[in-house]
Amino acid sequence: MKNRSVFKLGSLCAALTVPLTGAAQNLLEEVTVTAQKREQNLQDVGIAITVFSGDQVRALGVQQSFDIAGFTPGVHISGNIAGQNTQFSIRGVTQNDFNDIIEAPNAAYLDEGYLAVAQAQTFAVYDIERLEILKGPQGTLFGRNATGGLIHYISNKPNFDGTEGYLDFQVGEFDTPANANQMVIEGALGSALTETVAGRVAFRYKEQDGYLKNLYPDSAFLGPPGPGAGADLGGQEDKSARGTLLFQPDDKMQAMVSLNYSKSELSTGPYQSKPTIGILDENGELINVIDMPADETRFTIQGDQDGGANAIDGSSFLPGAGIGLPSRLAPGADFFGYIDPDGKDFTFSGDFAFEDQAFTETWGINVNLQYELSSGVQFTSITDFKDYEKLLFIDVDAAPANQLANYAGVDATSFTQEFRLNGETERTRWVAGAFYLNIDTTSDNGLKAPVNSIAGSAPFAPVDIGVVADLETNSYSVFGQVDYDLTETLTLTAGARLIQEEKDFDLLIAIFPSFDSFSVNRGEPIPNAFGAGSPYTNTDDSSDTLWTGKLQLDWHYTEDLLLYAGINRGVKAGSFNAPLLGAFLGAGGDESLPYDEEILVSYEGGFKKSFAGGMTRLNGTAFYYDYSDYQSFLFVGVGGVVQNNDARTYGAELELQTSPMDGLDIMLSTAWFDATVKDVPLRRGSPLPPRDVKPTYAPELQAAGLIRYQWPALGGDLAVQADFSYSDEFFYNLRNFDADKFDSYTIYNTSLVWSSTDSQWQATLAVRNLTDERAGTQGFDLASLCGCNEIAFREPRLYSVALRYEF
Repeated sequence: MKNRSVFKLGSLCAALTVPLTGAAQNLLEEVTVTAQKREQNLQDVGIAITVFSGDQVRALGVQQSFDIAGFTPGVHISGNIAGQNTQFSIRGVTQNDFNDIIEAPNAAYLDEGYLAVAQAQTFAVYDIERLEILKGPQGTLFGRNATGGLIHYISNKPNFDGTEGYLDFQVGEFDTPANANQMVIEGALGSALTETVAGRVAFRYKEQDGYLKNLYPDSAFLGPPGPGAGADLGGQEDKSARGTLLFQPDDKMQAMVSLNYSKSELSTGPYQSKPTIGILDENGELINVIDMPADETRFTIQGDQDGGANAIDGSSFLPGAGIGLPSRLAPGADFFGYIDPDGKDFTFSGDFAFEDQAFTETWGINVNLQYELSSGVQFTSITDFKDYEKLLFIDVDAAPANQLANYAGVDATSFTQEFRLNGETERTRWVAGAFYLNIDTTSDNGLKAPVNSIAGSAPFAPVDIGVVADLETNSYSVFGQVDYDLTETLTLTAGARLIQEEKDFDLLIAIFPSFDSFSVNRGEPIPNAFGAGSPYTNTDDSSDTLWTGKLQLDWHYTEDLLLYAGINRGVKAGSFNAPLLGAFLGAGGDESLPYDEEILVSYEGGFKKSFAGGMTRLNGTAFYYDYSDYQSFLFVGVGGVVQNNDARTYGAELELQTSPMDGLDIMLSTAWFDATVKDVPLRRGSPLPPRDVKPTYAPELQAAGLIRYQWPALGGDLAVQADFSYSDEFFYNLRNFDADKFDSYTIYNTSLVWSSTDSQWQATLAVRNLTDERAGTQGFDLASLCGCNEIAFREPRLYSVALRYEF
């Protein structure tokens, strides 16, 4: 019987260029990738690439775009809003500013369409053909902000081979006191419509209850912030659809038009609270934050002095004096006497917690035109437009004290146009092109002082302490890359991109009247709310000429062994901060708003080796990063700004994929790196010397593995699968304080799958997060505001059953 295991190494491919028949059925099939803007065998590309097929993505239980990071060592996640806004971190390259005027340093693409807004990196994954994860700078061919690398999702396309599709239904339950359920329905249908036109439609619907059980009003400090407060958190409803038409009038021309839409309705971000306490030096400077000792009641620890009833980090909120309390209300608690009832487990008490409070909505159109010229040169045009909207909320103290909430909203559009030519001669393969990008973003960010809140005694409460920022980016670039065969086994690659970057920026920081807990920054700003001269405004612009480049040698030492080494220069354009009020004032006002481009020079070498007649692949790489003006996000008090610091990173990665016998598949991979961001101050204007620190969301060691065995049984095939992902500890605040660190973790998943003989039916029993591990994802240090840190964890253990029909 032919081996149909989805994890047979050949199923990693985007296109199977060597069909398996007869005696060849156990050989490793070729994996075709487009990492260099043309189709190549994975083992012939001198780039550290991890590739997953659509079948693998599904078998690994990937539902959201960022889930794949757990199976790709060297790739992690960062972001904010307790996972509702998640970005990729690659080899320690990350930047977790929570304002959506930023672009991430690791680019994400869907069908060669750039996802320009940071929020857009969080999306539902469905009907995917494959995804390619490229590590290291990719600025020459992909260009846009890919200093750390990029993630490229490629969807299934229409074809002319007949009608095909699938319907997938899954139900599950989270193992928490909330007894939260999850339901997912997904499907696709594709067919030839005429001899020259084919179409495909796909959809996905997900409904999930809140898994974070809310015990509010337990320990309530003041009245609720509005009707419906105190809901369970983690719930969401997602609706996504994509439609694609393929036009192929002849064998030289192909045009593809794709429309996509996605909307999510979400609860308040599912953060929890842990009590923390600041450590001050003799001059009152915050030098560390630690987990709250069980018997401590002081606001902060300052030797044998006053216990810290003074301002911290330039915050406008004064512990003790500001809220009229002599000390914390309970030993080991936050400022207001709250201690999470079960620590890291999924029960808490929070007031600013609403069901269906937030949303994200995106739609777009992508047009891909390919035409073969008479000279044999391939012309490609990619036109992409996207529209983004969101409004997300979190409770700043993640506890029952009605203090402050944070909101993040965006209304943005992006338009990209790429023209590209690909060609080859006897000894060269080349690509050249031009690229244009426009991003028009309006960002609404800020702090909400709701009704009944501690700030309710202020003259204008309830209010929104709002930040409204407009940023328009226009970027123009030309690029080219050539592979030249010096000999039959030695190839030189050279490439470059020239970029002209134009930005226009407007900022308003103001206090607005607050009408409810579901809307922000409405009405006119309140004049002189901060004193004479407020609101604060700023208008600025920038114009920069940037460049990236690549020089590399690939040596095919044997048919089964590729050795490569090269130098790669990546760049991410400078931009502007849109900080919250406290961060704006604490960082120096207008002078803190602009920041410079970051430049990364990467030195990397590696190998790709096939063994055992193609049944095993072993790929490895080592790298050194030299960063100038790395864009790091320094969060202090209750806000932060992006600043420039030099940095360096060195590390290594290893991936093994093997099918040692029919039906058995094994994948193992690991990544290690050591990264340092240099001369980071404790805060802007701190009298203490700056320090070298670790970047945020950058575990030094990661590992992942999978074993799957499939055999004939029950009139079809049975497969049992187990996988794991390990992450070392990591900081979530650039100041690297002791309390601002998540512990290492290992997550295990397992599944049992039955497939019918004709592969049309598939039934799956699965357990995600088998040991119910508390794996930290995102956090914020708010020790000077509430005597606590916000922390969020990956979803708890999930039991699920799924049924799939393919035709």
